[in-house]
Amino acid sequence: MLRIFLTLLLFPPALLITTQSNAQNYFNVKDFGAKGDGQTLDSKAINKAIDAAVQQGGGTVYLPAGNYLSGSIRLKSNLHLLIDQGAVLIAAEVRPENDYDEEEPGSGNSYQDPGHSHWHNSLIWGEDLHDISITGGGMIWGKGLYRRETTGPQSANKAIALLRCRNVTIRDLSILHGGWFDILATGVDNLTLDNIKMDTNRDGVDFDCCRNVFMSNCSINAPGDDAICLKSSFALGIARATENVTITNCQISGYDEGSLLDGTFKYTEIPGRQHAPTGRIKFGTESNGGFKNIAITNCLFDHCQGLVLESVDGAQLEDVVINNITMRDAVKEPIFLRLGARLRGPAGTQTGTLRRVVISNVNIYNATAANTCTISGIPGHPIEDIQLSNIHIYYQGGVSKDSLTRDMPENENKRPDPGMFGPCPVYGLYVRHARNISLNDISLSYLKTDDRPPFEFSDVKGISLDHVNAQREKGTAPILLKDVSDLIITGSPGLSTPGVKAP
Repeated sequence: MLRIFLTLLLFPPALLITTQSNAQNYFNVKDFGAKGDGQTLDSKAINKAIDAAVQQGGGTVYLPAGNYLSGSIRLKSNLHLLIDQGAVLIAAEVRPENDYDEEEPGSGNSYQDPGHSHWHNSLIWGEDLHDISITGGGMIWGKGLYRRETTGPQSANKAIALLRCRNVTIRDLSILHGGWFDILATGVDNLTLDNIKMDTNRDGVDFDCCRNVFMSNCSINAPGDDAICLKSSFALGIARATENVTITNCQISGYDEGSLLDGTFKYTEIPGRQHAPTGRIKFGTESNGGFKNIAITNCLFDHCQGLVLESVDGAQLEDVVINNITMRDAVKEPIFLRLGARLRGPAGTQTGTLRRVVISNVNIYNATAANTCTISGIPGHPIEDIQLSNIHIYYQGGVSKDSLTRDMPENENKRPDPGMFGPCPVYGLYVRHARNISLNDISLSYLKTDDRPPFEFSDVKGISLDHVNAQREKGTAPILLKDVSDLIITGSPGLSTPGVKAP
């Protein structure tokens, strides 16, 4: 009787029931035949554990410390995939005997890159699921994944791919060499990413047609492509916006792959290498459905490209706030806003909009010399209602204006990308085809003598400069003006221009 009393005192019935329930819904992959030796293919055992969890109504599939060589892992609803500290899930080489799923027919259209049209050809994938999580202190190593689309049925090229899912959490993981995408989320709602380290050869994470996204405390090293990319493709068969997104406390870099996770932060110069390092936070290029109600705060960029906001396929890109950003060794245009008319989409797709964007509290040091911050619409379709405030930029400089006296090409139908216009005739900020632009508390300078003017405004209606300071050489014009109206400059010594109101 005393033993029963002590048992009930120490372990109340509710706790006994909870413990028993947890045990019933906890599935160690080694109990299903996984070896974790890095040589035996463990994907069949992992999927057996997942199936067993599903039969119990859901639960936790547990990978203890070890090296798990794997083909495709198929997620299910109400599932927690726990990759523990010391556990490494390794993508096997893409061969028929290694249990990778073939790419499904996919989206059925050609309005986005092939990587955004297939999901099953991945190390971990889920489709039409709810209430799933992938967590733990372990690592996903996409060792055998391809970094691009390949021919043939075996074409695994993503670490994690999710299609039309909801209530998803991915947390406390490291991902190395994740293939084309570390994480591809398409049509995923209520998605949380937290404390993830990605060190990869292509994209870090892509949010495509997603809603209610929360990303925080992540480090992404992506020298060969985008670090964080918001897209709104036609992959779901409809034009669906990516909206209600917050990204905060993240670090972006473009160092050699692997040097984030090993702590060396190396960068190797490769002669003739183009478009690198990339890194960056980007909206686009796939932009059919739009981008709405997005906040990006407290992010650091180190030796990579910067902020890229693009609408070229009919999207409405609007209501975006970007605040508290630092960049060092910024590549190409550190801030690039582009409204274009590629119009890759169904017949009748019209040029979209880019408006109501606020970018504030930004420090940029050692930005590339030849390119500049750019805000560029196209004729008849201006970018509208843009506010830049409390921004300080130090460019590399060292460019002679005589070598860059040129008109910037329009490239209306071209795929958008920083650098698409070539070297700029000004060093600081280029604004073209725009309406209602506000520049407040801006300072521009260069580390080496630069003979170019700091600003050019072309086809701009309604632009104000308040407390704007820009370094320039003696005899260099402060602003190049072409078809500009309603320009007001206040509190900005040295920027007065004939015909400009400067109280």
